[in-house]
Amino acid sequence: MHALAPFRVRSFRFQWPADLAVSWAFEMEALILGWYVLVATGSVKMLVLYGAVQWTGALFSPLFGVAGDRFGHRRILCATRAIYALLAGTLTVLALGGMLAPWHVFAIALLVGLIRPSDMVMRQALIAQVVPREHLLGALALSRTTADSARVAGSLAGAGSVALFGMGPAYLVVTALYAASFVLSLRIVAPHAAAATPATPLRDLLDGVAYVWTKPALLGAVSLAFLVNLLAFPFFMGLLPYIAKDIYGVGQAGFGYLAATFAAGGLAGSILLGSQRMPLPAGRTMLVAAVLWFACVIAVGQTTGFAAGLMLMAAAGLVHNFCLMPLAAVILRGAEPQLRGRVMGMRILAVWGLPLGLLAAGPAIESLGFAASATLYGVLGLALVLAIAVVWRRALWSRGAAANART
Repeated sequence: MHALAPFRVRSFRFQWPADLAVSWAFEMEALILGWYVLVATGSVKMLVLYGAVQWTGALFSPLFGVAGDRFGHRRILCATRAIYALLAGTLTVLALGGMLAPWHVFAIALLVGLIRPSDMVMRQALIAQVVPREHLLGALALSRTTADSARVAGSLAGAGSVALFGMGPAYLVVTALYAASFVLSLRIVAPHAAAATPATPLRDLLDGVAYVWTKPALLGAVSLAFLVNLLAFPFFMGLLPYIAKDIYGVGQAGFGYLAATFAAGGLAGSILLGSQRMPLPAGRTMLVAAVLWFACVIAVGQTTGFAAGLMLMAAAGLVHNFCLMPLAAVILRGAEPQLRGRVMGMRILAVWGLPLGLLAAGPAIESLGFAASATLYGVLGLALVLAIAVVWRRALWSRGAAANART
């Protein structure tokens, strides 16, 4: 089948289950430790702080990109996944021995948070190295199913395992998943495109920044990534508990349904893209999907019914992957092999738009109300997507642009 063409590549056959295992571990770990912090401290502030420390590594993602370009993306991926397993094993021992304390969780969460954002950088750079160009978008979509399925089922597995067996045995499962991911990652074989001339890490980093700045397709794609993190993601991630409780009037279970529905929509989008039934122009697809995504933001602001909210979450999940996966394809196709790590590191920096968007959303909702704030975010997002399409139209919208190549 054409949809399974990437699996003809031996390395991808090992990378996909490795990515699946680590994605499930990420989701289970976040739920298990978040619940532990809330119960052990009784403080919502501590829970928020635990969530915040997991963002720290995004600032350093370009440096991991430099390391990947210098030493090989496979080596860095294997090293970080070995560290995940080691740290998870430490927590397992502490939990089973009855010695676990909240400060242990915060210390290890900080260490994991420093390196975790690099995982997406390395896995996508590796895919670009081992999968033929004509199957790159399909391979990225298939890889994305590992994260989407984890959001749907991995979190449920985390909650169920804690309820049934307790934290220690549940975290033993997380450790086993990290270990399995490490072992499978060792089986990946990828060429390493070393830099032509030796340079300092700082010089490598600056070269990556300059490279993105001078490539219209890359700069436009990274700008779009920052935009959707700033103005779209807040309504489907950070603000979702507020939407569930104060807008739809549903409890924790309803919040879970909303989150799972958004993830299920994303999974459907990944599967549709991965099927490769019709080759899509990546540049145009990501722009059109971004427009639809911001339309969903506006619609969420005008909806007060839970059933309608669920449908909007599914639609937003679908179009958000039709935006982000072609966006990754544009970046990876447009970057030279020896610079892919640095370029993807710059792309990961765009996630800092999310906390900025959330910080601005709080005062906006208090002063304008939720519906007006969602409309403001959505309309501003639509205007800026159109601006990106106009400014970088030759690189991203033109039929003959490399970003829209069908292979």
